[in-house]
Amino acid sequence: MRTFKGHVFRMVFVGKAKMVRKVFGQTIKATALALGMASATFALQATVSTSAVETAVIENGIASAIPSLFRINHAHAQSGVVRSIVVTGNRRVEPETVKTYLKFSVGDTYSAYKVDESLQSLFSTGLFADVSIGKNGGTVTVAVEENPVINKVAFEGNIEVDNASLATEVQLKTRAIYTRARVQSDIQRILDLYQVRGIFTAKVEAKIIKLPHNRVNLVFEIVEGNSTKVKSINFIGNEAFSDGQLKDVITTGESGLLSFFKSNDIYDPDRLSVDRELVRRYYLTNGYADARVLNAVADIDAEGSAFFITFTIDEGQLYSVGNVDIETTVANIDVDSLRASVLTTPGTTYNAQKIDSTIEAITLAVSAQGYAFAQVRPRVDRDPINRTINITYVIEEGPRVYIERINIYGNTRTKDHVIRREFRLVEGDAYNRLLVRNARKRLQGLGFFEKVNISRESGSTQDRVVLNVSVVEKNTGELSFGAGYSTSEGVIGDIAITERNLLGNGQFLRLKFAGSFERQQVDLSFTEPRFMDMNLAAGFDLFHKEIDRTDESGFRNRKSGGGIRLGFPVAEDIRGSIRYSFVRDELFDINTNASQIIKQQQGVANISSVGYSFTYDTRNHRAKPNKGLYLSFSQDFAGVGGDVNYLRTTAEARAYYPLWSKVTLVGRVIGGYITTLDNSKLRLTDHFFKGGETIRGFDSSGLGPRDATTGDAIGGKVFYAGTIEARFPIPYLTENTGISAAIFADAGSVHDVDVPSNLAGVTVQDDDKIRASVGGSILWDSPMGPIRADMAYVLEKADFDDEEVFRFGASTKF
Repeated sequence: MRTFKGHVFRMVFVGKAKMVRKVFGQTIKATALALGMASATFALQATVSTSAVETAVIENGIASAIPSLFRINHAHAQSGVVRSIVVTGNRRVEPETVKTYLKFSVGDTYSAYKVDESLQSLFSTGLFADVSIGKNGGTVTVAVEENPVINKVAFEGNIEVDNASLATEVQLKTRAIYTRARVQSDIQRILDLYQVRGIFTAKVEAKIIKLPHNRVNLVFEIVEGNSTKVKSINFIGNEAFSDGQLKDVITTGESGLLSFFKSNDIYDPDRLSVDRELVRRYYLTNGYADARVLNAVADIDAEGSAFFITFTIDEGQLYSVGNVDIETTVANIDVDSLRASVLTTPGTTYNAQKIDSTIEAITLAVSAQGYAFAQVRPRVDRDPINRTINITYVIEEGPRVYIERINIYGNTRTKDHVIRREFRLVEGDAYNRLLVRNARKRLQGLGFFEKVNISRESGSTQDRVVLNVSVVEKNTGELSFGAGYSTSEGVIGDIAITERNLLGNGQFLRLKFAGSFERQQVDLSFTEPRFMDMNLAAGFDLFHKEIDRTDESGFRNRKSGGGIRLGFPVAEDIRGSIRYSFVRDELFDINTNASQIIKQQQGVANISSVGYSFTYDTRNHRAKPNKGLYLSFSQDFAGVGGDVNYLRTTAEARAYYPLWSKVTLVGRVIGGYITTLDNSKLRLTDHFFKGGETIRGFDSSGLGPRDATTGDAIGGKVFYAGTIEARFPIPYLTENTGISAAIFADAGSVHDVDVPSNLAGVTVQDDDKIRASVGGSILWDSPMGPIRADMAYVLEKADFDDEEVFRFGASTKF
């Protein structure tokens, strides 16, 4: 009796797998014993392979698999020399093509093993629905049943995903060979495509329409269902940072009123993995060196209509930087000259990003000294008792490897040079793993790509490597709008069209329309972030704005113009900029009973000015900081041509300090001064007009000098203000609502005005006394943007100031 040794039958079971395994397993076992295959091994698995029995099961069902076993066993039962080979059942495939897949030929000995291998080879081609091999005397007959050829692939019922996208995704095409295994694979591909777009309830069914000559039309019938969006994002274990701060860090957003204008509220497992790392990095850059994101889970509701994402965080302790040193094992390196590259200062909050920046700076500095293969690694020593981290930057000799080539894949829109300029090395440079890693981080930080992967492979010689940069692009265009109500302007609204990667060049372009009952404005802004491939941000701005100051000052003001600017880094946290602007400034529609000061300045003035500014920013969050410092200083000089000359200086300082869990103390000081340089008088519109946006409790333009006769505000040459505010969550109100509260105290003044000397009978009310107020606020991060309501009580004011107890409208972050 012949045995069937060493063969494993692998099969796919769908549905009631246990029952099928049991029934089919017993059937195979009984068949095998009856046919003398007592030593055969049967493994029922949930993976697809290319064995003859599996293919028969997939294509024709269990019933047809049993004859295949009999055919195989029958083939095993015979032997002898093959005298001729006959192919039957073929229509498209030539007999000689079929014979090339056989593991025997005329003159060979006919064996069970070769027959089994031939069957597997023929089934693996995907050309045949069924194959049997039999021997009668010296003649071997190979009977085949060909799979049909696809005449056309069509899609029905799809709305969210267009035909072109589906056709690109599926593998079965026109003139391809139809198999059920490939159909099932394409069904899964379609479902995966829908899931990426947030539709998890989609169903796909494949149907065939038989045509003459063994051809078929393949139709994928799709029932899309509704999009499954992220309903809420929650954080567990976060004490140092609020849910709102962490939500601003991640790329996934919650669905809301404006969800149809964005796509980040669609659940994507790959995006969730990125968000998990973003949260971890955020903690590492803000002093929490032991922080871990223990879990990031997305749960779908029973109806499949919404996802609930939960991040579980272990924050650990807050660390500051202890001792900082540099060590080297490479001879002749000037360590003292490298200390200027160190950005981690003892006593400051630990910041992993500054460690990475320091390592890169030292690496480049060492390379400049002639040690291109030196590598820098940080040695970190934690002191959990004193909550300090000692950092030693160790310089070692690295392997001598050069970059032979940098290949870029996946950028169908973004141009190659936009990606290459984020690398601090080029072809021919010494390979440095740190510089490559930092290049990947910079590419991710651009916001142009869903995924960035940089892999390394061997080059043409042992000391050469090839870098392969693979990116997956994402949408960079955005249409946004906001609407609301302000007590100072009435109904307010804006709409903006933004493109952050214009024509694939990495450039920023925004067109914005904004307006209210008192203001209409349009702005066009363009920025090239890497001007001339240097770390310079160059751009221009065009604008047109009309402001109705009839209620406060009895006139309307129209400004049109534009400017160019150039921004540059000065140090790790310091940036500078220079600019030029030209503005056409017009006063019109002046009330008949307006101040004589205002009437005299009716008309048009051209303002040509240059300016500069510097900012120092260590805030831990740009939108919702609770720790750090922001300083700015700016000057503008008008008089480079035009009709006006002045020197305007403004400065601001803000400080954020966490008092205790989720309670932040905010301090702000701001001020400005403007004067002419030729002893002439300032124009009215060049003055500072301040009110409740600076010192709460006062009306718009409610502070400072006024015409005593008409009561019109005419602004001042000097202003200053200070604020101290405590922000905190509202008890018993969950943070997911985005609502918090604050108590504040404001103080400041606006004074000193230039009055034309030729105006007789004009009396100006001007007082440099300090105005002061206290009050409380409700802040709401609404789906339409931040909204703030302030209730203030004025403690000190001038007799002629205008008060405003309640102020409601768009929030100004500070």
